[in-house]
Amino acid sequence: MTQEKIRIGITQGDINGISYEVIIKALNDSRILDICTPVVYGSPKVAAYHRKALNIDNFSFNNIKSPEEANPKRANIINCLDDSVRVELGKSTKTAGEASYLALEAAVNDLEHHKIDALVTGPINKHNIQSDRFNFAGHTEYLESRFPSD
Repeated sequence: MTQEKIRIGITQGDINGISYEVIIKALNDSRILDICTPVVYGSPKVAAYHRKALNIDNFSFNNIKSPEEANPKRANIINCLDDSVRVELGKSTKTAGEASYLALEAAVNDLEHHKIDALVTGPINKHNIQSDRFNFAGHTEYLESRFPSD
């Protein structure tokens, strides 16, 4: 009997920061696919921008709409953003903060509904993510509010 690999949700973090560089370089190592099925919550368009900026030609994401569609032999991505989103490397923008939040919210919802087994969060900008929907010091406090301990 073969054991199914765990499905790991990975949030994109700040689209103007280092998140996609870390994600792409980590997932470009095929050994990761031996231990888990990665599902990135982000944007194929933003990922392609970063892949090109990093000059990495031998990597691509499998575009899916839900974790259940994830290919266990590929790095998968779920689009959480409008395709008009614009990357401004190194800049702190409201758009980047909103993009961070949307990916985090989608991944946490899927974690809550057992569609993914674990969550890895890409680095956020703790200032530009602040909004009416996200008023926390960081990921830890947000996750604590979503999954309170008894």
